[in-house]
Amino acid sequence: MELQLAKGMRDFPPEEKILRDEIVKKLTETFELYGYSPLETPIVERYDVLSAKFAAGETSDAMRETFKLTDQGKRDLGLRFDLTVPFARFVAMNKTIKFPFKRYQIGEVFRDGPIKLGRYREFWQCDVDIAGTKAMMADAELIKIALDAFKKLELDAYLKVNNRKLLMSLLRYAGIKGKQIEKAVIIIDKLDKIGESGVKKEFKEFLKDTTIKEILKVFKISGTPEEVFDKLAKLDIDIDGLQGIEELKEIFDCFNRKQLENVQLDLSLARGLSYYTGTIFEGYLKSSDVTSSICGGGRYDDMIGEYVGRGEVPAVGISFGLDVIAESIKEAGYEGKKSLAKLYLIPIKTRKAAMRIADKLRAAGIATDMDLASRGVTKNLDYANKMKIPHVLFVGVKELKRNKFKLRNMKNGTEKYMDMEDLIKKLK
Repeated sequence: MELQLAKGMRDFPPEEKILRDEIVKKLTETFELYGYSPLETPIVERYDVLSAKFAAGETSDAMRETFKLTDQGKRDLGLRFDLTVPFARFVAMNKTIKFPFKRYQIGEVFRDGPIKLGRYREFWQCDVDIAGTKAMMADAELIKIALDAFKKLELDAYLKVNNRKLLMSLLRYAGIKGKQIEKAVIIIDKLDKIGESGVKKEFKEFLKDTTIKEILKVFKISGTPEEVFDKLAKLDIDIDGLQGIEELKEIFDCFNRKQLENVQLDLSLARGLSYYTGTIFEGYLKSSDVTSSICGGGRYDDMIGEYVGRGEVPAVGISFGLDVIAESIKEAGYEGKKSLAKLYLIPIKTRKAAMRIADKLRAAGIATDMDLASRGVTKNLDYANKMKIPHVLFVGVKELKRNKFKLRNMKNGTEKYMDMEDLIKKLK
């Protein structure tokens, strides 16, 4: 048989897995710095949980791309397409949670959609969410987390921010009504992806040319947040739109001048999922062949309460795409590691003694690999070089007698004899 992976799925060799683990570590450190705790939920959810109208909604892109399953009891199930819906379900099921509840979760999600650079059918998300507060400071905090994460990951990136209440209001202002609004949101969300001509083509299936012209005119409003707010003040939009503007003003007031350099107000930002009720945001790289968003999220105040049929439980969250971040770092020239070892130990007719030395180094917290195949020095050095292990230690009969061992720096080729105490100090 010809061995193949399922379409859109990938293996991760050590050099890629090491990079992904480094990204996860940096994101986790950032999340925990802001007081978020870890959570884990199942990969498989009940289909009705995923498709509920207050979650993704049956007509959303996410549900059209959901992998559907049936168990032996003929129950309808699906692979989770994000981590937000499982989070909402978890909060709804655990009524003793103290609010505000701040959690992060990192894990696989699945979408049976188109494949391109930075987009796959199995991918990892790194989510941060807050449940139990309507304060716009929570929305602003998540944007600050994203900015800090960009800095920690050395990504030249920025965030687009909008508000769903304002978006819906502007669509109504442009002349869209009823069920057309939900379709329009999905199309507007594609503006950056398929361009103005592509959006016009999709709108023409159910809107008049005059309405399309008005929509594009409204969503071309741009400038600094203050300039956009001034232009919006001249429009006769409804109360929901005015509330959306006030919420955006509260959020932008939370940023200093430096932060505002990488946060922009974009009225055309829509995010296709139907569960968003207020703030929405997405992060993008400033200059990269990777054009997909590297993070995104928003406020979803209705979902949790709707799951249990009780009052509103406000929530807001942001999700970082591990796969697209890894692709962007590799595209920028990242040189991958093939080993996490700091030291490669080469025994020269001293295997037992060398293993005892390796034990001491590992006990001191130094990641140590060693030759287990009794190869020659040249082959061992070639192996350590290819694995990009930074140091090599030679353990021969003479070194054992002197209790000093030759340490080679594989980057610059320098060598030095050291006893165990000095060796441990240097490598630590």
